[in-house]
Amino acid sequence: MKRFVVGEARDQSTLFPTLLDDFIAEDNPVRALEAFVEGLDLKDMGFKGVDPHATGRPAYHPAVLLKLYIYGYLNRIQSSRRLERETQRNVELMWLTERLTPDFKTIADFRKDNGDAIRRVCREFILLCRRLELFSQAIVAIDGSKFKAVNNRNRNFTATKMKRRLEQIEESFNRYLS
Repeated sequence: MKRFVVGEARDQSTLFPTLLDDFIAEDNPVRALEAFVEGLDLKDMGFKGVDPHATGRPAYHPAVLLKLYIYGYLNRIQSSRRLERETQRNVELMWLTERLTPDFKTIADFRKDNGDAIRRVCREFILLCRRLELFSQAIVAIDGSKFKAVNNRNRNFTATKMKRRLEQIEESFNRYLS
């Protein structure tokens, strides 16, 4: 196969970095996410499962699932099934979760059971970003609500149409008074 870029043989051993930490650059945003979540007192924030049960199968620590949830939010990965898949192939998530791969049901249950606490964490994250002046002066909020739009001629008003309509109302009012 001359004149083409050729890949390496799959059965060839390579000298990848032995540490997962070597794959993540020092300025990678997942390091900031790690520091933020580790600095939180999850028990005070209202997360369930911070204190493990004495019996039964060991659970994932809420900090791991919170990191996974925030990472998914920042990278537009909303599906718990996609988050599960990303933990198995995304190097950043492998680093962030210390190679833990919770299943989609665990991720979905975490979201369901800790909704209020997650909202408090998001509020705390926004306050931190404001303190660090990471937001510009213009803040735009986007709502995902969908409404049925009706934009026919009778319901579409421009400044000229409004002026004309006000004149019609004034004429009608004068006719009524006379």
